[in-house]
Formats: sequence, structure tokens, C-alpha cells
Amino acid sequence: METATGSQVAEHYARGTLIGYIRDGLAAMGKSESTVTAEDLSPVDEFHIGGRAATGELAGQLALTAEDRVLDIGCGLGGPARQIAARYRCQVTGIDLTRDYVEAGNVLSGWLHLADGVSLQQGDALALPFADGSFTAAYMLHVGMNIADKGALFSGAARVLRAGARFGVFDVMRTGAGELSYPLPWASTADTNAIATPEQYRDALSAAGFEMVSERERRDVALDHFARQRAQAATGQTVLGIQTLMGARRPQMVRNMVESISAGQIAPVEIIARRRDA
Repeated sequence: METATGSQVAEHYARGTLIGYIRDGLAAMGKSESTVTAEDLSPVDEFHIGGRAATGELAGQLALTAEDRVLDIGCGLGGPARQIAARYRCQVTGIDLTRDYVEAGNVLSGWLHLADGVSLQQGDALALPFADGSFTAAYMLHVGMNIADKGALFSGAARVLRAGARFGVFDVMRTGAGELSYPLPWASTADTNAIATPEQYRDALSAAGFEMVSERERRDVALDHFARQRAQAATGQTVLGIQTLMGARRPQMVRNMVESISAGQIAPVEIIARRRDA
């Protein structure tokens, strides 16, 4: 399968004047940058299935303390990084290919008075610009579907993690047979879709120097998440959300994803791994 280039992935997610869209959404909610809360922003900056709750569950399995230095691979707007920094009082560094997200995310961190604990930068998950052993924990949320070379992705993560560090992965994975319909939230065409099975993830993680701690499929969580989104949309109260990021493409993307999850072809899967001791 032809794989997506970094520029193709960045173009898929690019959304200029993002802060302007978010400001407009907040104004419609009766909020401003001085009164906004993390909960207000979560529909747009927790850009993954399960949202803020899924982030909290994943982070709760990383055994974090205030002494940790945590890496968010594919940080997007930084919602998970801010949630983790606020809850555990640790330092979180995020890296993302899409400059629009990074620039907007650093603004949002300032609004929430978390700029001291959260630092987001533009960069490539396959070429992490950090020294060996820089971090004591790491995670990625809905990132691997855009990266075909899982071996290089996880080898890079292992390199920048200290021995014994935990690594949380929450990705949409291939769980059954059948053709997928496009566009999807992470891929406009089959050529840019790097989805893989849980077994392929486990094999790549093991080869990179990780041992498995736990794994669980979150299909039911996904279906409940989308049911609640539909119910909220029916009230006409949805202002900020995935549509802020994906624009007019959003309804078809989400519909295709939900249909594939309902059919058992794909599902979000959570894996907790541990960097093996040297």
C-alpha cells in the first residue's frame, strides 16, 4: 500500500485561522479567552474517541507523578497534554506535524494558565528531536493510523524514554475484514490510511523494546461516545467540536467511521506498554 507523506498528513489536518474559529465558538457559548475552562474546550481539543474521559483513563495507567517528564506524540491542539499537566502537575511536551494545531494549542495553554507545564512544538513523530532517555512516560492518541512504519514510530518512542517508562497507545485499529468507506477523520483516501491490527501493534512494540502491560478494545466506549454526540447535536447546542477542525468534511467522515466501528471492522484499542530495562 502506498503510504502517506508527512505533507499529505499535515494537509489533511490543516485548518487555518483556527484560533479565530475557536474564539467565535466560545463567544456563541457566552465565553471568552479569560473565562474559558478546559471543559469548554474539550469538544475541540480532545480530538479522539472518548474525549476527555478517555484521556483520563489512559493517563491513570501511566503511574504519573509531579516529577515526570511526559511526551505527547501527535499532540494536536494539546487538550490531553493540558489535562495531564493540570492533574498530575508534571511537565508535558507535545509534538505534532500540523503547525496550525501547535500554534493554536500554545495559545490555548496560555488561556488556561498552563503554559509553564505544557510545551507544544511542530515536528515529526518519526524523527523525534529529543535526546535519548529524555522522558519518563509517553502516550499517543489516534496517531498510528497516519503512520505506516509502526516499527520506526515505536523505536523512536523507545529511544527517548527511560528504561521502565510506560507508554500508552490509544489508536483506532483494524479488528475485522471488509472494505472501509472514505473519507475517515484521519484519512481522505485508502492511500493515506495506515490502520493496523492490534497484533501488528504488539509485534512492533515488542521489537522496539517494549513489553505489554495491558490491552483492551474500546468499541462499546466508541459507540456510546457517538450516541451522546448525536444526542447533543440534536439539541442544537453543539458549538465547538470536530467540525471546528474538519469543517464541512466532518459529517461524512464521522458517519463512515461509526459505520465501520458498528460493523466490527475497526475499533479504538488501548495498549499500555513498558520500556524494557536495558
